[in-house]
Amino acid sequence: MRQRSHVLSTYWKLAAATLLSVALAAPLSASTAAAETHATRTQATKLQDQGPAAAGPVVDRGLEYLVSDYRTRTPTTYTTDSWKPFAKALTAAAEVAGDTSATTSDVADAKTALMSAAADLKAADEGTFQTITNNTFWNDTSGNPIYSQGGGVFKFGDTYYWYGVHYTGAELYRANPTRKYDGNVSFVSIPVYSSKDLVNWKFENNVATRSTKINNGATLGQAGWVGRLGVSYNENTGKYVLATQAYVGGGHGVLLLQGDSPTDTFDYGYFQTQITNSPTTGTGDQTVFTDDNGKDYLIFSNREGRSRGFVAKFRESDSLRIEPGVQIRSGAGREGNAMFKLDGTYYHAASDLHGWNTSVNYVNESTSSNVQGSYSSEYVLAGTEMDYSHVTQTGFFVTVKGTKQNTVLYAGDRWADFAWNGIGYNQWVPITKTGARPRFHSVSQWQFNATTGEWRVGPANNYILNPDIQADRVIVSSVRGWRNLGGSVTNVNGGVNGSRFALQVSNSGGVEQRVESVPAGTYTLSLHARGSAGQVVITGANGSRRTLGIPSSSGWAKRELTGIELPGGAATVTVRASGSGGVTVDQLSLVKTSADTPAPPGRYEAETAPAQCRGTIDSNQAGYSGSGFCNGDSAVGAFAEFTVDSATARTATLGIRFAHGATTGARPANLVVNGATAGALSFESTGTWSTWTTKTVTVSLHAGSNTIRLDPTAATGLPNVDYLDVGAAAG
Repeated sequence: MRQRSHVLSTYWKLAAATLLSVALAAPLSASTAAAETHATRTQATKLQDQGPAAAGPVVDRGLEYLVSDYRTRTPTTYTTDSWKPFAKALTAAAEVAGDTSATTSDVADAKTALMSAAADLKAADEGTFQTITNNTFWNDTSGNPIYSQGGGVFKFGDTYYWYGVHYTGAELYRANPTRKYDGNVSFVSIPVYSSKDLVNWKFENNVATRSTKINNGATLGQAGWVGRLGVSYNENTGKYVLATQAYVGGGHGVLLLQGDSPTDTFDYGYFQTQITNSPTTGTGDQTVFTDDNGKDYLIFSNREGRSRGFVAKFRESDSLRIEPGVQIRSGAGREGNAMFKLDGTYYHAASDLHGWNTSVNYVNESTSSNVQGSYSSEYVLAGTEMDYSHVTQTGFFVTVKGTKQNTVLYAGDRWADFAWNGIGYNQWVPITKTGARPRFHSVSQWQFNATTGEWRVGPANNYILNPDIQADRVIVSSVRGWRNLGGSVTNVNGGVNGSRFALQVSNSGGVEQRVESVPAGTYTLSLHARGSAGQVVITGANGSRRTLGIPSSSGWAKRELTGIELPGGAATVTVRASGSGGVTVDQLSLVKTSADTPAPPGRYEAETAPAQCRGTIDSNQAGYSGSGFCNGDSAVGAFAEFTVDSATARTATLGIRFAHGATTGARPANLVVNGATAGALSFESTGTWSTWTTKTVTVSLHAGSNTIRLDPTAATGLPNVDYLDVGAAAG
């Protein structure tokens, strides 16, 4: 919870009173914090109970730590305009930290002002792209395993903090991922990791362990279940409050712990068994969502049946109570309840009630500006269908507001220690919104720039979805992501390298997968196979075909086809059995091996955020650039919009590449620049939908960011729009 106006007024009081910074001791280590005396803990608890109005001196482990940490920032890394208020807030906080007469309110205000100024720091450069590789076990910056499930990532100040649960089953599965470890959910700890780029994570501390004292003299080690958690910051107390599900002493509830800094050793705050308006005690699944205004909410379902979804506010005075829940959905049972906000709309997402297995994501979106207001009926998040959300269950979301675009990170949990459904626990993919609804991008490797918010597909991305045949949790006759072509098709137990499933086709049968879009280039197709003979055919958008023959083999053998030239567009992968015998395949892979050709300067692709398309991003017509094109809805106002940066105010020539294969006449549209109509356009027929041409027009741009919208004025809508080129005006 953050109330900006109060923070700023307090900040200026502190800044005005501060003349010199003070030298600070090093931050407390985890072992020092854990060894804190009982008397000190008792004193801190009493002061916490007094609330924000406490007038006496306060013992707070967090402010000194935060000041010490923020002193490591260097001015040249940030813009001058953002550094100045941060430096003043840091100096003010340092004086409060060194003031033995400072009250609870003084400390909370200084802490909040410092974090707010740190959050407003703007990088002096455009950052760098960092690589996220899924389908593997992740390590921290020291090379140790990251054990973090059922948690969340929260940005406090200028730093992201990742909290989750370490279970014993995670250790067992990582050591030997070739079997199930049913129900091995023994609690070990709640670790916290920190990062500036959301890719490289440093272990900071175990904020809670089995010895953490909770209510009635019990410890977390005695709890029957601990999981599904998140953290909020309370401005009034200066405390970081962790809310987790817990089963304690025969009762279900929300356990609230609190600490003085994001990486502190947290103490007991409260155990709330009932949230008003929920029909059950405790929660079904839950996450913590912080809105743009700093207010914090618990997103949860009822515990039994999980047919109802709720949004409940944390009590603003101290965040140690969950206020009455407001129901936002009802219907089928859902778990993994989480929320994100993108472009002013709230999205509640959840998965099937499968007991930790994989699922599509079901979404309800807000129909008002109120997070506790009305929501739409449920729909499936586009992009999660082919491989059940990259073989995960809904975990949590992180919204990054970059300097160039907003991107949501979907953090899926792969509870492999319970379901045996693939390698790695944490599978993160981008969500963007180029049309009316958000879209999930199922990528095995991608690169992300946390400064600009931009992302791109990684060089080692596997374009085949559900390649390890792990998405289906049971034996089926129609494998997820693969269309049956006749004969006998099933997933069978026993994949390569001890994995759970493989794909088997027999009786001259086959399956195919249509990959929506691949960039033009050279590719390698590989797989593992055993059994009878078969073949795999890769077909490009232009009809080109390459075939990989699979000879019979009694054991698993790797097969590979290199040098496959594919044009940009859709590609189809077909697996067939050569006869009545069955060929079994696993770990299919289609990876681009040639380097990308960089886009010309000034080119803005219609499928790449922050471009918007009121329709769909398609790749079913050959000849387009990039990874797709905007196929607008057939309606007045179904626009395509581009965001264009210009260093100076100038006149520019726009090149609009489009295809119009209909024979019903030209399609008219207004050209709208920065909200004002700059002229009328007419997009004539190009003969076919795969014939592309460019229409040029001259417009005036101002310095900075400009919006350029193609706004159709007839019910036929726009033609297919590929990209916008922005160049200097001739003459």
